[in-house]
Amino acid sequence: MTTPNTVTEQLTRAGRAIEHDSFAVIDREAGPHAYDPEQWPIVRRMIHANADFDFNGLTRFHPDAVGAGLAAIRSRRSRVVADVEMICVGLSAPRLGHFGMATHQFIADADVIAAARTDDTTRAVQAMRKAYKLGLLNGAIVGIGNAPTALIELVRLIREHGARPALVVGMPVGFVSAAESKALMAEVAEVPWVVIDGRKGGSTLVVAAIHALLGLAEAQEHPAPRMQGLPA
Repeated sequence: MTTPNTVTEQLTRAGRAIEHDSFAVIDREAGPHAYDPEQWPIVRRMIHANADFDFNGLTRFHPDAVGAGLAAIRSRRSRVVADVEMICVGLSAPRLGHFGMATHQFIADADVIAAARTDDTTRAVQAMRKAYKLGLLNGAIVGIGNAPTALIELVRLIREHGARPALVVGMPVGFVSAAESKALMAEVAEVPWVVIDGRKGGSTLVVAAIHALLGLAEAQEHPAPRMQGLPA
C-alpha cells in the first residue's frame, strides 16, 4: 500500500523499498483473511516483525480497537504505558514525538520492587498499579508484551477501579497464564483491545502493532487527492 507518510516510514529510499517489498510478499502469501482494511496493516506488520503467518488468524480485535487507537494518537494528548522497558525502547521516538506521545514503564522502580516483595506479587502487577495511581492509564495506549500478570492486573483495574485506557495492546508471551490473560482481556467490553490467541506474543509484536497504528494515524493527516473534474 502506497502512503504519503514521511514520519512513520523508513528514512531512506532503499529502506522504504525493502519494507514495502516485504509487505507485498506478505500480502501475496497470507492468502484470504477476515481483517478489514484498517486491521490488516496491523496484522501484516506483526507478521513482518516475526516472519510468522500464524498471526493471520490468531490476532483478534475489539470492534472499536483501531478507531479508538487512532483517535488517541491523533488527539496528541495520549501516551504509551508499557509493562517493560523493551517496548519503550523499541518504539520510534520521532514517530511518537510527531504525535506528542511519551512512554512510561515502571518495572524496575525501587518502590515497585519493594511493593512486589511486600505483597508477594510480581513487579508487573505493581507497575500497573503505579501507573493507575499516577493517573497514566486513562486515555493511554497500554502495551503488554512480556508479563501476563500485568494484563490480568489491568483487567482488574478496569473492572474494579474504572481504569479506562484508550486501547490495550495485550500480547504477553509465555507458558504460564499467557493464553489465559489474553482470553480474559478479550472478555472486556468496556475498553477496546487487540490480543493474540494462545501462547504466542512478545514485546516485538506490541511495538509492531503500535507502529502500524502510528502509520495509519499519519496517513489520516493527508487528505485524499481530489479527482480532476469533481467538485471539492
